[in-house]
Amino acid sequence: MVYDGIIIGLIVGWIRAGWRNGLIAISQIRIRGGWIFPLLLLAQLGLYSLHDRIRFVEDYNGYMFMVVYVAGLCMLLLNRREKGFWWIFAGVALNFAVMIANGGKMPVSLDAISVIDPGAAGALSDEMISTKHEVLTSDTVLPFLGDIIPLTLPYPRNLVISIGDVIMNFGIFIYLQHALLASKLKAEHPLSRQNNITN
Repeated sequence: MVYDGIIIGLIVGWIRAGWRNGLIAISQIRIRGGWIFPLLLLAQLGLYSLHDRIRFVEDYNGYMFMVVYVAGLCMLLLNRREKGFWWIFAGVALNFAVMIANGGKMPVSLDAISVIDPGAAGALSDEMISTKHEVLTSDTVLPFLGDIIPLTLPYPRNLVISIGDVIMNFGIFIYLQHALLASKLKAEHPLSRQNNITN
């Protein structure tokens, strides 16, 4: 879901800023510890691909995902002064909380899945959902923080997301709007910008 927030934020921000200003703004984005983000994505992809091949990864992938989340939260804290990053941090922290409370797995609602595909929910089991998910049951801790929100048409993709995902993507959207509009605002108000610096 993080990819959706980035793509939507970039598209809207680029439309608002204009092609040229958007390019300039993207070239000027500086995120502390930004090199960690692609490594975390690669780590998650690696866990997905190795889950059925290496028994150790299969047995402990939940804890490995927790390490990835902790590293991501640390990166977000480094950038806490950036606009929108506290929202991103809050969303990731909520996802982290429900996963750590459920053995490193994100609970996913079969009712929410059935909204997207009525025939799919009945055929699913804990083993069939994913390496980082499990079926939400009456024993689930903090069930309201699990993947319980179905997204379908008119949204372009069928997804089941969490409250944490919503908050995280709101923060991503806020940050990208601020970042992409920075060059346009400087171009429109150069004197105001200069006065703020001298004062």
